[in-house]
Amino acid sequence: MHELIASPFLDGHLILRPGRAQGLRVGSGRYQQLRAAARESVVPPWLADAARTAWGVDLHERHLADTVLVRPPSVLGYGRASWEINKGCDYDCEHCYLGLKNFEGLAWADKVKLLDVIRDSGALWLQITGGEPLIDRDFPAAYQYANEIGLMISIASNGSQLSKPRIQELFTRHRPYLIAVSVYGATAETYDAMTRNRGAFARFTKGLEASRESGLSLKLNIVVSERNAHQIPAMQHLADSYGFPHQVFTTMSPTIEGGGERMGTQAADYVMPRKPFQGCNAGHTFFHSDPWGKASICKVGRDPQFDLIADGIDGLRQLGEVADSLQLRTGGCSGCTLSGSCFTCRPLAKLYQEAKAPLNTYCQHGGR
Repeated sequence: MHELIASPFLDGHLILRPGRAQGLRVGSGRYQQLRAAARESVVPPWLADAARTAWGVDLHERHLADTVLVRPPSVLGYGRASWEINKGCDYDCEHCYLGLKNFEGLAWADKVKLLDVIRDSGALWLQITGGEPLIDRDFPAAYQYANEIGLMISIASNGSQLSKPRIQELFTRHRPYLIAVSVYGATAETYDAMTRNRGAFARFTKGLEASRESGLSLKLNIVVSERNAHQIPAMQHLADSYGFPHQVFTTMSPTIEGGGERMGTQAADYVMPRKPFQGCNAGHTFFHSDPWGKASICKVGRDPQFDLIADGIDGLRQLGEVADSLQLRTGGCSGCTLSGSCFTCRPLAKLYQEAKAPLNTYCQHGGR
């Protein structure tokens, strides 16, 4: 298994170490040197010195081919991707934006094909999400394969599986650079009620303890609803007690099908002001894949989709144009005089409109 990844990234080139968030930016000449090196070449002194400084790893006199995975340029040049390996989940959270959480997805051979397409798109960072990704039967093999082909992996999880020995062994052998874990309460009573799963809080805290002991990099996302808002300080204290950084999320959105049934879980008194939407890179340098290998610009703007299993990398060629069209102000947003300070992207606003959500949940006109 390689120690480092050398890869183009957008308009530059990076040297990365799997499992570590920090990287090194290098010039085109040094990247080309690594790409052109003969198989029997050793790691160049400049790279060995940089690796020792950045990560404390000694690569001097090591064979380059066995140590550094040099990824070739991509004709598309994407930088990041996300993948719902499966929408199935062991929780039934009352606020979940997925709506239906059917346990279904690609067969193993097509999972491999999808990961190859993600790599060939140029994507260097991949978030594996769900549902709960760690309960997918193919997750360990898919995670290992993604590492082998030079993807930098992060995981979005509820943490219920993190204490299991097979998961700890996998993540110790191939460390993700980040695991984002949702927090739904600071006590078993609140946490289990929000997830509608008895014993969930005990499994969650056991996972935090196991991850701290093995030195995994976790970030805790505190999800605030009407049910657990009274425990915000306690949830923050919980995160601090384990030594993990945390972030608080207070906004609930419609489901991805445009259903508004989850909106009632929002703790209205705790919603934080949002900054004006200044555009994003969805569809241009980033894309999302659902469990069936259908690509879209992001997790919100899922229509239209393109079949990466049938079309391969060619299925991504239209995403940039689609992204631009989806951001046009249409429907109830066309001609809006407040568009310059709008805080909701057009695909998300469409979901709110389809859900018949109150204007004040997504639009400045609702407060007038």
